[in-house]
This record gives sequence, structure tokens and C-alpha cells, in this order.
Amino acid sequence: GITLLMLIAVMAVGTSALGAQRWIQLGPITIQPSEFSKLLMIICMAKMLEPRIGKLDTFKSLILPVLYVGVPIALVFLQPDLGTSLVYIAIFVGMLFISGIKTRLIKLIAGTGLLLMPLGWFVLKEYQKQRILVFLNPDIDPFGSGYHIIQSKIAIGSGLIFGKGIFNGTQSQLNFLPENHTDFIFSVIGEEFGFVGCIIVLLLLFMLIYRSIKVAYMCNDNFGMLLATGIATMFTFEVLVNVGMTIGIMPVTGIPLPFLSYGVSALTTNMLSIGILLNIAMQRTKYIF
Repeated sequence: GITLLMLIAVMAVGTSALGAQRWIQLGPITIQPSEFSKLLMIICMAKMLEPRIGKLDTFKSLILPVLYVGVPIALVFLQPDLGTSLVYIAIFVGMLFISGIKTRLIKLIAGTGLLLMPLGWFVLKEYQKQRILVFLNPDIDPFGSGYHIIQSKIAIGSGLIFGKGIFNGTQSQLNFLPENHTDFIFSVIGEEFGFVGCIIVLLLLFMLIYRSIKVAYMCNDNFGMLLATGIATMFTFEVLVNVGMTIGIMPVTGIPLPFLSYGVSALTTNMLSIGILLNIAMQRTKYIF
């Protein structure tokens, strides 16, 4: 209920930027409800799926879970925020998988999704279509929609092995690279700390994901396992898409890099997620490293 109220409030009184209405202004602070609602959705889905583990064997058994997550996904998509909508879907799929959904259902859902995918083109906003076209060929609009990814590649490539040094990046410090403190923070790391810096950051993020998965695997109760799985899926998807976006193998989206992209809502959500993971880990009889 809280999740839906937050998302509806954005559509009613939210502020707009970059073609989307995703934020609510509270005095000097701007919050993004879709970030907080990711964690709330994970908690609600875990509670709902807990008694259904091993019982997701028919389409009928999937109706309630799909409705449960379909409404917030639709509200986020209408903001429009395709990137966060995809995060929701990834979390949902990950939690369904760990709940023991039958393989034949996965195949049917995947096949249906692939068949319906072409229809999705007609519900996308014009700037979203342009981002996909630019992903396929950034040179079709090098000073418009393709500018972000071209500058990102230049920044990462110019960092070479050890980078140019902190605050010495030309693309980031001279503001050639847009959103260099938020969505494209990984490009700044690549430019200023080079290949070595990127590898260190990726190893740290991999360790975060690995520990999240291990907490889920070693959890004693199904609710905690589902919670940890949802959080691990969220981190994994966000890292893959954000890093992929900055190096040009994914379309540009507004998905932040966990713990590194600037943003009160995203950082708070990440910190709360880690707190939940630590709480789940402490419920077991022995500690793990």
C-alpha cells in the first residue's frame, strides 16, 4: 500500500526533469520514490511468495504474484522510467526462480515475452526509442542522444591502465561527460583511475553480490532467503546495466551504480538493503565470512 501511494504521489505532485516525472521535492531534499519502492516491493513479494515456495506450477498460481508486482511496474513505467521498471522485473524473476517456479512455466513466459517485445516499441516515449537507436549506432546523433555514450567511451578509453589521476580527468572535470556524478560515475572512475581502478571497483561490487547470494543460500528460513535473493538480484542487475551502459554494450538508462552514484534515495535504499542482509545473516547459528 505504501509503495503504491508513493508512486501515485509522484504522478500527482512530482517534479519533472529530463523528460520524466520521478521526484518529489521536500524542502531542500529531492527524493525518488521508485528507489524506495524497490525495497518495499522485495519485502512484500517475499512475504507473499513464502507460503507458495514449490507451488508455482500453473499459470493460475502466478496470477496473484504478477498482479502484485505488475501495478507498481506500470506506475513506474508511466513516469516514464523504463530503467527502474526493468529492475523491478529482474527482481521479480529472480524471486520467482528461487521460489521453485517450474521450468516449463519459465519457458512459456520467456517465449510470450519475446513474442510481445516488438509491441513494446509502440508504447515507448520518443526519447526512449532514440536511446535504443543510438545504442545500436551512437553516430546517428553524436551531439544529441548519442553524446552521453560517446563521451563515456572517450573518458574510459583515455584512462588507459592507471588513469589520469584523481580530479585530472578532462572529460569529467571539464563537464564534457554529462551526469558524471550520477549515472556515469563509472566512466569517471575509468578516466581518473584507469583499468586498474575499474577492476578494483568491479571486484568490490562482485564481493557485495557474492556475499548477498551467500546470505540467501545459508539462510534458515524461506522469508529471509527470499529477501536476500531479491536484494542480491537488485544489486546484480543494477551493476550489470550501469557498467554495460557506460562502456556501450547496454542502452542508456537512469539506473544508478550501487553505493557510487550520487543520489539520496538510491544510497539510502542501498544502505537499508545492506542492513536487512546483515540482520538476516545474524539470525543463523554461526557467522560466515
